[in-house]
Amino acid sequence: MPRRILVAGNAGSGKSTLCLRIAEQRELRRVELDSLYWGPQWTPRPEFFAEVAAFAQDDHWVTEYQYQAARPALLARADTVVWLDHRFPVVMGRLVSRTIRRRAAGVELWNGNRESSLWSAFTDPEHILRWGWKSYRRNRARVLALVDDVVVVRLRGQAQVERWLSGPLASVGEERAR
Repeated sequence: MPRRILVAGNAGSGKSTLCLRIAEQRELRRVELDSLYWGPQWTPRPEFFAEVAAFAQDDHWVTEYQYQAARPALLARADTVVWLDHRFPVVMGRLVSRTIRRRAAGVELWNGNRESSLWSAFTDPEHILRWGWKSYRRNRARVLALVDDVVVVRLRGQAQVERWLSGPLASVGEERAR
């Protein structure tokens, strides 16, 4: 049974949601990396890496596989990577929907931050929609490179995610991603 789980996938793939569900189901400690990384006014917090390294030392946890500075510390301790390998249109549709929903409701994300307007996607190269668009292929290649180092459970679509959650962990999907 996995004890230290990383959830990989593109922005909008459902990483944070799946982490929450796994944490509740398996009673694992969970931290949302965005909450550690982002300070007020979307500024990176200097204590981010130290907090991630301390979290990774626990024996039972689940979190997202993101942030280049955090990946080595997390991967060194992870025993399983769950890869949400959803199709590009699905991921982008979810990302647009989530961004609109959060913006319209004025949802506070982390440390007082809120989603920027959709229109800023045209002017801000770091806007979440642009990030999701440009990072999709790169993220897939990054996860595929892990298959020799850790068990990778590849879930292609929400139906596989649901079956994996309701069955023994790692029983659905491809154990060794190709």
